[in-house]
Amino acid sequence: MATDILVPTLGESITEATLGQWLKQPGDAVKADEPVASLETDKVAVEVNSPAAGVMGAHAVAEGDTVAVGALIARLDDGGAAKAEAPPAQAPPADAAETVVNPAGPGEVMTPKDDPNAPNAEDSGGLRLSPAVRRVVLEHHLDPSSIKGTGRDGRLTKDDVLNAAKQEKPAPAPAAAAQAEPAAEKQAPPPQAGERREERVRLTRLRKTIATRLKEAQNTAALLTTFNDVDMSAVMEARARYKELFEKKHGIRLGFMGFFVKAACLAARDVPSVNAFIDGEEIVYHDYVDVSVAVSAPNGLVVPVIRNADRLSFAEIEKTIADFGRRAKDGSLTMEDMKGGTFTISNGGVFGSLLSTPIVNPPQSAVLGMHRIEERAVVRDGEIVARPMMYLALTYDHRLVDGREAVTFLVRMKEAIEDPTRLLIDL
Repeated sequence: MATDILVPTLGESITEATLGQWLKQPGDAVKADEPVASLETDKVAVEVNSPAAGVMGAHAVAEGDTVAVGALIARLDDGGAAKAEAPPAQAPPADAAETVVNPAGPGEVMTPKDDPNAPNAEDSGGLRLSPAVRRVVLEHHLDPSSIKGTGRDGRLTKDDVLNAAKQEKPAPAPAAAAQAEPAAEKQAPPPQAGERREERVRLTRLRKTIATRLKEAQNTAALLTTFNDVDMSAVMEARARYKELFEKKHGIRLGFMGFFVKAACLAARDVPSVNAFIDGEEIVYHDYVDVSVAVSAPNGLVVPVIRNADRLSFAEIEKTIADFGRRAKDGSLTMEDMKGGTFTISNGGVFGSLLSTPIVNPPQSAVLGMHRIEERAVVRDGEIVARPMMYLALTYDHRLVDGREAVTFLVRMKEAIEDPTRLLIDL
């Protein structure tokens, strides 16, 4: 009896997705609740788990196809035991059987599904792999249990697998490769010096959504950016003084983002329009601040949300941001993590940006851009001194936020960063 595999519910307002990759091929044995496919939605990758144990039947859709919620994508056939008991006529030769028993033999390359005794790509020592990591593991035919993970709780990240692939597969010597490869099966010659080539790669659903939303923001909102600079001396001194005690007590490093999130929440109280948005002919104000934090992920920029950031402590903010960073890297962020948000902070400084004009994330009305810290000559008490300075950029929707309000918001942030005591006494 066949079991239908359907597209699961993907989240509020999401009705379709793109089938990014099949994790199980027709004829593969499947366990109950084992991932069989990866779907790409507008925001994150979502796994489709098998509703029962069995053998994967024919795929109803191909990779890259758009599928609706509840649509049939494959059928699962009964008979997992039948596949395990292969008839003698189909058994591999003796030398091949030895290769399966000894997968680490010299010169042998195996995928996890070829070796019944090896951990599979979906589960490594009880730790589930994200779709992005699993895809790289399968592409490079690696055993995930042999790779040391640097992610949260030892989870594998995409970078871990790529680094392992470089170490596992050194390029063969040209002479040896030429002898081992039949003339008819030789690969295309390497590009010659000065040769020009092109590669076409299909846009992922996430990248298309990013492009659409950013262009929509430019077409809809009246975007304007205002700038200010801030002396980071006080914050850097506070971090240097308390970072060891902070990490010892809370188990997390004291970073810069905690100061900027708290300062933005404080400034939003004085300038509530920055934390509001336009809905038709109405302005929606919030008595809370949900800060969206722009995070770089393998497939593009994602914006998880720190809920009620105005009510959180420094430690809670830093723990939340660190968790978002790890999960963005290993592809485990969920729809709920990125739902909502009333104000966005983007830190281009981690990549070395000196100055930028960030784009508002609709339907929000403002986004703060942080940049790199560098020593610059400034005047203090009539003397020219070197100070660690950072440029701040606030892009806002001029339909809702006036220039005076935007400048006031940045000034409030500047005051709080240059005198962090204001964050403690709510000034």
